[in-house]
Amino acid sequence: MRIKVVRIGNSKGIRLPKPLIEQVGLVSEVDLEVRDGALVISPAQSLRAGWREAAISLAEREEDALLDAPTPTRFDTEEWEW
Repeated sequence: MRIKVVRIGNSKGIRLPKPLIEQVGLVSEVDLEVRDGALVISPAQSLRAGWREAAISLAEREEDALLDAPTPTRFDTEEWEW
C-alpha cells in the first residue's frame, strides 16, 4: 500500500487507514523504530511489561539476592516512622 506524506505544521506525517489501525491493534500510543532502513510502527508496550513474571522466575531460581549491601541512612534508622 502506498500513501502520501503530508505536512503537519513544521513536521510531516502519514494518515493510516482505519482497517490497518484495527488490524494491528493501535490505540492511543505507538512505538516507532527504524529497522533495516524501514520505519516500523507497533502498538506501544507497557514500560514494565513482563517484570512481574521475571521477578517471580528469579525468586523461584533463588537468583533474586541484592547485588549491593543495603546502605541505610540516619533517616532510615532514626527518623522514619511507620
